[in-house]
Amino acid sequence: MLLFMIMKQRMRISKGGQVSIPAGIRHRWGTSTVVLQDLGDRIVLAPAPDDPIAAAEGALAEALGGLDLARLRRRARADEQAAEARRRL
Repeated sequence: MLLFMIMKQRMRISKGGQVSIPAGIRHRWGTSTVVLQDLGDRIVLAPAPDDPIAAAEGALAEALGGLDLARLRRRARADEQAAEARRRL
């Protein structure tokens, strides 16, 4: 039995630098976020959590004790909004 499925598809890069990931692959990995890694001789796309704070919750819970995820999310959003406001100036 195959434990995983290897899929290889030839994709075209748009003039804007975009590549479309087929719906079947997006649904299989269950994420709308990817990490692009340039390894010099190849490019690797890997699924990434849509909410990295929630994904890290289990790993950090024991090490940091009572982690307030809601507060961390609010702080991260505020930091992103501040950075975006500075870029507009």
